[in-house]
Amino acid sequence: MNVLNYYEIINKVDENIDEVNELNGLLNYGLKYLKLNNVVFNIIIVDNETIHSINKEYRGVDCPTDVISFALEDDKSFVQTELRILGDIYISIDKAREQAKNYGHSLKREISFLTIHGLLHLLGYDHMEEKDEKEMFELQELILDGYGIKR
Repeated sequence: MNVLNYYEIINKVDENIDEVNELNGLLNYGLKYLKLNNVVFNIIIVDNETIHSINKEYRGVDCPTDVISFALEDDKSFVQTELRILGDIYISIDKAREQAKNYGHSLKREISFLTIHGLLHLLGYDHMEEKDEKEMFELQELILDGYGIKR
């Protein structure tokens, strides 16, 4: 059986961002770590204005956020096939920069965190309950640490 993992990183802001261009290695590592085969998803880099609009329209929250995931597998009418079409991850580059500064780490660390966080949401992980949050955040750290992205 052929193993296909396909993702596209779509930069919707008017600048070249080195940290975004470096996500391929992390994503390949993360997909392998999670033992994912035959998945398709997108990562879309946007600004605060765009993610604010998305957040307001789809979540009813009238402010920008750092990452929003639209998981297609959450839709029970979605037909499953051997190829799993996971969905889209939107990341605000403006929020990523702000949070990197606030947390005192690099933009690479913040974008990497948001990418893996968004991917785990596509896979059904959430952090609404304390137990689920602990599981999700531990898995994020294992992937990031394993790839060499430390706090």
